[in-house]
Amino acid sequence: MQRRGFLRGAGLLGAAALAPWPAGCTADDDALTFFFAANPEEADTRMRIVTAFQREHPDIRVRTVLAGGDPTQLISTFCAGGRCPDVLMAWEFNYAGLADRGVLADLNPLLDADPEFAAALHADSIPALYETFGFNGGQYAFPEQWSGAFLFYNTRLFAEAGVPPPPGRWDRPWTFDQFLDTATALTRRAPNGRTTQWGFVDTWSPPYTAAVFGMNNGTPWAVPRFNPTHMNFDDDAFLDGIQFYADLANIHRVAPAASDTQAISTMGLFTAGQAAMAFGGHWRYQTFVQAEDLDFDVAVLPTGPAAAAKGMAARSAIGSTGLSIAATSRHRQQAWEFVKYAAGPVGQSLIGESGLFVPVLKSAISAPGFTEAHAGITNLAVLTGGPSHSEGLPITPEWQKVHALMDRAIGPVLRGKRPAASLKTGLTPQIDEVLATA
Repeated sequence: MQRRGFLRGAGLLGAAALAPWPAGCTADDDALTFFFAANPEEADTRMRIVTAFQREHPDIRVRTVLAGGDPTQLISTFCAGGRCPDVLMAWEFNYAGLADRGVLADLNPLLDADPEFAAALHADSIPALYETFGFNGGQYAFPEQWSGAFLFYNTRLFAEAGVPPPPGRWDRPWTFDQFLDTATALTRRAPNGRTTQWGFVDTWSPPYTAAVFGMNNGTPWAVPRFNPTHMNFDDDAFLDGIQFYADLANIHRVAPAASDTQAISTMGLFTAGQAAMAFGGHWRYQTFVQAEDLDFDVAVLPTGPAAAAKGMAARSAIGSTGLSIAATSRHRQQAWEFVKYAAGPVGQSLIGESGLFVPVLKSAISAPGFTEAHAGITNLAVLTGGPSHSEGLPITPEWQKVHALMDRAIGPVLRGKRPAASLKTGLTPQIDEVLATA
């Protein structure tokens, strides 16, 4: 999951105040350590929050630690060696494994001891995001940004082609057929057959994008979402959504295959005006807004016939990150104050004003600062309504194993080598076996 750093590893230092993890966290070290992954721009925004927190809490010194590889592996290594950071960035798809191993503290006792903050947080939170970090009765993180997926589209290309723009509200979706017709109308080919403009590109992780199309055909990844024993890769509607996504490149040729992006990435195609629509998340916003001669807006994802039959709204992924406290933290009260600040109204307002993230509190999403940071976006409801129209990944301590199986099995489907229906027998039994051991 490219922007979040977990699947590709993060490691770029974005601010002078950031430093790699030191040789050890000695007993006389009174600094509160904050571990996270980020690209340079995101690191700068997080440093704004740290700086603002230290102004309000001059008695708490914060040392920031930026991940230089696989964050989950680093956390496991640090904590196994007795050097666990106090505050840790948590990912929707990896925190359950850490919580299950006792690395993360349950925040519920801290909430119980701070009823005024607890009441304010619950009233201002978006349930789908807050509940994402509740596992086996514990609350192991507070969400601190929404990174769900939606569509960016090139408004100039739409206007020049005379194609109506896609819808900008999650409760007013368009259909797979309408999406395909639009992508077809915006695909251009030279006389020699070479594609000069694509109707659609995917700037995320194709196996995950395929599953998002699956759930937008009326079926979630798994029921129940928490500690599932089965995932819906054998559900016909879910598979039809995956097949539709695969066919965009392999059958309809409105999206590039892997061989078409050897010279230029899907990101490059969209920023260069050679693609009309791009699947991605808010982490792409800063790149697109800084691109020369790129006029764009955002739109919701299409829904398949099974979802339409149920009258379902379009769904995004959740993709949230959160802030956790280490179970072994020697600075638990200081860590609590920092997490309250960063995940509370002040920190969330700073996140919204940065234009780099979508905040997770209703007050911050509706604040003028967030709107001003997206002055060029007409369909702001795609961003403000996205968190409450999101469907999350299954939460299981075994997700890394599930991801590996999924990545391997879906690859041939996306390359057109196998039909999506092959996942019924080629993937589902393997995932069930993994989940049975969780």
